[in-house]
Amino acid sequence: MRGVRLLVVLGLVLVGLAGAAPPAQAQYAQDSLAFDLGHVFDLEYASDPQISPSGNRVVYARTIMDKMEDRRAARLWVVRADGSGHRPITAPETDASQPRWSPSGDRVAYVASTEGDGAEIFVRWMDTGQTARITQLDASPSGLSWGPEGDRLAFSMFVPAEPEPFARLPSPPEGADWAERPDVFDQTYYRSDGGGYTEKGHTQLFTVSASGGTPRQVTTGPYDHGGAPTWTPDGESLLISANRHEDRRLDPLNTEVYAVNVASGAVTALTARQGPDGDVALSPDGSTVAYTGFDDREQGYQVTKLYAMNRDGTNARLLTENLGRDVQNPTFTADGERIVFQYVDEGSTKISSVALDGGRRVVAENVGGTSIGRPYTSGSFSLASNGRVAFTHATPQRPADVAVAQAGREARVLTALNDDLFGQVDLGSVKQITYESSHDGRTIEGWIVTPPGFDASREYPLILEIHGGPFASYGPYFSAEVQLYAAAGYVVLYTNPRGSTSYGQNFGNAIHHDYPGHDYDDLMSGVDAVLERGYVDEDRLYVTGGSGGGVLTSWIVGHTDRFRAAVAAKPVINWYSWALTADMYPYGVKYWFPGLPWNHEEHYMDRSPLSYVDDVTTPTMLMTGTEDYRTPMSESEQFYQALKLQEVETALVRVPGASHSIAARPSRLAAKAAHVLEWFRRHGGATLNE
Repeated sequence: MRGVRLLVVLGLVLVGLAGAAPPAQAQYAQDSLAFDLGHVFDLEYASDPQISPSGNRVVYARTIMDKMEDRRAARLWVVRADGSGHRPITAPETDASQPRWSPSGDRVAYVASTEGDGAEIFVRWMDTGQTARITQLDASPSGLSWGPEGDRLAFSMFVPAEPEPFARLPSPPEGADWAERPDVFDQTYYRSDGGGYTEKGHTQLFTVSASGGTPRQVTTGPYDHGGAPTWTPDGESLLISANRHEDRRLDPLNTEVYAVNVASGAVTALTARQGPDGDVALSPDGSTVAYTGFDDREQGYQVTKLYAMNRDGTNARLLTENLGRDVQNPTFTADGERIVFQYVDEGSTKISSVALDGGRRVVAENVGGTSIGRPYTSGSFSLASNGRVAFTHATPQRPADVAVAQAGREARVLTALNDDLFGQVDLGSVKQITYESSHDGRTIEGWIVTPPGFDASREYPLILEIHGGPFASYGPYFSAEVQLYAAAGYVVLYTNPRGSTSYGQNFGNAIHHDYPGHDYDDLMSGVDAVLERGYVDEDRLYVTGGSGGGVLTSWIVGHTDRFRAAVAAKPVINWYSWALTADMYPYGVKYWFPGLPWNHEEHYMDRSPLSYVDDVTTPTMLMTGTEDYRTPMSESEQFYQALKLQEVETALVRVPGASHSIAARPSRLAAKAAHVLEWFRRHGGATLNE
């Protein structure tokens, strides 16, 4: 079989396997009732909603799919808490992010792209609409944070190290066309997925006047001080999370909470345990620090908990002992008596609050909707002084909108960003399913998506879609890829097998040093549970997944022949080679395996799908970005060539210029789904005539 060519023209994806017709899915564009590939460019979603200190207005980033530039672009919009006054506050051509209200609520600072100068910090006066660019930076800023008096902003920014030539080379004569000089790397993390080969240097903290001026660097040294700093009420210090230990390169999780004196740059550690300490928040009176983390036992999955301590680091205590879920984004209420945070429980993101004595209550549910490709849990919130929260609200039928809520009151959704699209498009229905694993009877949760116009008296082909991570979770959220599969005529099953987060540490850690393993049984039991419902053709089963889902897809085809075809996107098929080529190798070797690969070769290879290639008969396509450094292209190439040697039908899809996030650009999201559907169609999958 000849190779696969990728041709993308304004979002219409054509699959070029030699001698083949365009994929059936592309023809759905003529049917106004079906969600098709072209509709990917019509999607919008809200992110990073920031509520004003008074709780009356919300500024958020409204992300669109730019058809001409083939990218996601965000504009800042504002809406009142009653849903009125919904309007843009940045220009249509401006790509903006990180909106942050000043303490008095009179201004909003944000980061925006500038023509030829990269990203800069801007401040907008909300009463007049006047806007000022207040920086001229050498790199993009992040982690904007207002000082307590509203006169300064803190932010983080990468500072390159002074280049030193490794070897002295002769200079070319004027006009000569010499080859580029070699690049020399000696740092542990020398490349990153989505960032490429890294420049030498570190992320440092800066402050700048809110009315503009020269930024002042606060931190120094060979350490990274990323994230959003937290100001102390007196404006004298910034609290941050960083890893400043000598062994930080091979012990990546061991971060501490530090206090940095703004005037002198002096750094004081407030925590000292082995394990991560981050997500720092400070009570309004400055007396209590909230932070998240855990005592590191070097396990694959460990629940991130919420802690509080005195401002000087004493009296640290755990506040979420009985929650058993990962805590994110702790924020103090205005009276300092409670901490509001978000967490994911059984695939659904919620906002809760806890008192310093441990009493907890739910503030809002249905949080998420910012992961539009696949139905991952996601979302964020912010808190006003009156206790009102603004958050990204999501449903199985809609990506994120902006909503507000308060404890004890029903949430109010303020926007309807996709009603114009979905008012004329039929979507698949999403329903929860629970079943028992054949391995040990453990309860597994999943979701079944049925095609528009579903008729339970018919039999449909089934796609099992598997999430990545592996320590992540799906939920009842909108997914463009899943809806495209449903629109093509498939029943889609996606689940949270053991190893998924949001079900407690025992469930998530059930794959520790055993992945892939019995999560395979969980997935097969899910397929059996759907078959029992009578509307799936057991002879037309298909499987796909990305990243960790690509691992499991590759594992599945080596352990069963029940699927007619498979697509493994960005898989790992050889853990030994992955440990020596992936960008996250210090973390992977330490937390996912019992030791270094050359000391545990049998363990690495027993867990590798490549070890079972002799048993593969299922036609299997591989798909990976050419600039994927998380699960490098060499993984897919190994499996492709192994399958060729075994004379198993296969194809290799190389997505030019794509990182691990294949679907980051709209056309690539459409292309990914189109290639999956075409591969399945060629092996007995859904057609337009069904």
